[in-house]
Amino acid sequence: MAFNMIGPALALGLSAIGASIGCACAGVTSHGVMSRTEEGHGKLIGISAMPASQLIYGFVLMLLLKNNIEIGAVTPLSAAAIGASSGTAIMIAAIFQGLCCSSAIQATAKQPNVFGKTFVAIGIVESFALFAFVFALLLM
Repeated sequence: MAFNMIGPALALGLSAIGASIGCACAGVTSHGVMSRTEEGHGKLIGISAMPASQLIYGFVLMLLLKNNIEIGAVTPLSAAAIGASSGTAIMIAAIFQGLCCSSAIQATAKQPNVFGKTFVAIGIVESFALFAFVFALLLM
């Protein structure tokens, strides 16, 4: 890999790390709840996968950074800074979204009628990853 692709690699790698940690946090909780309940497993699995959306932001950012470096619109150093900072923000958002998903799973197990309401906190955390993605696009 050429050193000029460090930025795109960081954007993708950090977002992938965050998405996997976030999904693992929620997945572990969903497994525990599924072992104690007889129904509603599908929505628990769905909530556990929600932090994976941050990987999409990192992937698109990687492609755009790569293309902008290749056409000379962004310097490799700028791309490294954009990739590292936005990738870190997306990673942290994915981890904390996983924690929100974990608590949503626990709350839903105790009171199934709060399922829809739990998406508010999950969506708020998602918006921070989206903000980091959009702001990175504005820097390119």
